Amino acid sequence: MRTVNTKTTLRNYLLSLSILILSFANGAWAQSWQSALVQVNADGSLSYAVDSLGNRIPDFSYAGYRNSNEPIPDISVVTTLQPIVGDNTSHIQSAIAALSAMPVDSNGFRGAVLLEAGEYEIQGTVRVNVDGVVLRGVGDGSDPANNTILRAVGNVPDQRDVLVAGGGGQTLWADSIAGSRQYITTDTVRVSERSFEVADASGFTVGDNIILYHPCTESWLESIDYGGTFSDDPNATAADIPWEVDSQPIVYNRYIEAIDGNRITLDVPVYSTLIRSLSPSYIYIYRKLFVRKNIGVEDLRIDIETAGGEDEAHAWSGIYVVGVEDAWVRNCTILHFGLSGVYTNTATRITVQNCRALDPVSLIEGGRRYNFNAYNASQQVLFEGCHASNGRHHYMSNGTSWTSGIVFLDCTSEGAYAASEGHRRWSQALLYDNFRELDGPRSGFNRRRIGLYNRGYFGTSHGWSAIHSVAWNCDVNGAEIHVQKPPGGQNYAIGCQGTVTGDRPPCSFSVPAGHIEGSNLSDLNPGSLFKAQLLARNGQLVGIDDLAEYDESVINSAQLSQNYPNPFNPQTQIRIRLNKKAAVSLSIYDLRGALVEELLKSRLSSGEHTIIWQPEDVVSGIYFYSLRVNNRAPITKKMVYLR
Repeated sequence: MRTVNTKTTLRNYLLSLSILILSFANGAWAQSWQSALVQVNADGSLSYAVDSLGNRIPDFSYAGYRNSNEPIPDISVVTTLQPIVGDNTSHIQSAIAALSAMPVDSNGFRGAVLLEAGEYEIQGTVRVNVDGVVLRGVGDGSDPANNTILRAVGNVPDQRDVLVAGGGGQTLWADSIAGSRQYITTDTVRVSERSFEVADASGFTVGDNIILYHPCTESWLESIDYGGTFSDDPNATAADIPWEVDSQPIVYNRYIEAIDGNRITLDVPVYSTLIRSLSPSYIYIYRKLFVRKNIGVEDLRIDIETAGGEDEAHAWSGIYVVGVEDAWVRNCTILHFGLSGVYTNTATRITVQNCRALDPVSLIEGGRRYNFNAYNASQQVLFEGCHASNGRHHYMSNGTSWTSGIVFLDCTSEGAYAASEGHRRWSQALLYDNFRELDGPRSGFNRRRIGLYNRGYFGTSHGWSAIHSVAWNCDVNGAEIHVQKPPGGQNYAIGCQGTVTGDRPPCSFSVPAGHIEGSNLSDLNPGSLFKAQLLARNGQLVGIDDLAEYDESVINSAQLSQNYPNPFNPQTQIRIRLNKKAAVSLSIYDLRGALVEELLKSRLSSGEHTIIWQPEDVVSGIYFYSLRVNNRAPITKKMVYLR
């Protein structure tokens, strides 16, 4: 029988997040500080400061599979495959097709196709294009004896995707139920609001999937300086033109949560302020003709065969997530792509977790080496615990005004040629949360490593690349973070390490700086904005008084040092200092809060103790080590394992 493993309940999922919130990165509660814009209240709620234009930091907590309201499920295996000699594309596709004929269970899943250890030659594109199907390997390592490796060979068709998760095309949610359009009558719907009135709500029902559409009008364009493209700059060309009417509508894919008369409340807030006098916004019921859902890709490695160097005659991307909602990619490694390791398009409520996009092969220029890429109409997408190397823009929104609510959480980067950034044309609500550069600026290349800023005439008149976007507790290892203020909106950098600025130079265009606060200060509280917002939304965030009591009772009796080295391979040291003899446990957890290994459970004498962790059969990524003393609340810290 096909079942969903429900051992990891929502309660445990939130509890594991709560434990992580308590880690506070580098020190005791008494040393921590809070942003003026986001405050943790004594009751565990969050409060937000609002500026003179009504702007505030958005609530990013809706990003991820099923809006992060529940963990990714473990789906039972129905079909098991072994590799065959030659091309395995049809071999795998046939198993997916056979599974598609089976009914979905009460949770919306048909089951998983398991690819056993070995090397699977792929000459075409594998498509996980049926609701409720998971494609799973046994590991993403380099040894085919113990891992599942898809070896993408050849270049037919030219620059293809190796694996497509989803079924629809790039529809941008355009298909509507005829006659369902209703105009919003509320004068102003501000960023992070979820409720507004329409002319007539009688045709809508709670649970309807609706599209909110803000047209790109002349009045709206004028209010944002036609995108801020600096088209009159002496370095601009004739092709570098201001944004045009109808070019950049703001579009949101949402569900109706409540209806009260003509007032409609959505499941997820808007991420750009909608002013009726500038653009008459409306909603319509989405037909969802081509959307797939409940699709997963797990525990496999995609290695693209290339000639190395600047070769571009090869498979172009590893995993393309398109025309889908409530899907995930986890524990996958993708190597030697030209465009992206993982990228999304017309995709909502997606989690990309514990994945690596490494060592692209291509020219080093535009349209290439976007390791993790939220492309057009990507919304509520969570990239968590991922690692990227040797790309240009490692973590980016390459979508435009259709793309919003993108979170890069606990992600690491090395060898970047350019910045992780909002890349073009009014991407909204991007959050870089605990993003880490593992090395410094690349010699001979721009020192910028996070960009929430104006790109002017760069690219195809990219202009304002991001709005209402945040860099929170990030460390770019001596490089630069560029943060600038768009017309009518704001971007933020809070508690970040590095050179944080909105000035020109080093920024490329002279516009107002964004909100920059607490640069190069440690111990920002909460340590993770996304996790705090998720816990607060579910009533699980611990309040200030509780945290102070936690800190006094635990930290005064024990100290847990940062592991060394970090990142590490093959082993790392963890040091514990006890002020008195105590019962101690030390455990390793993954990003989902699942126990990986219990390193220690014993009574220890006072003094300093060193514990060695040498992982076995563990994928690269971010892990947490948690010290519990005399059964009190744990002290938790983060480390990075690179295999």
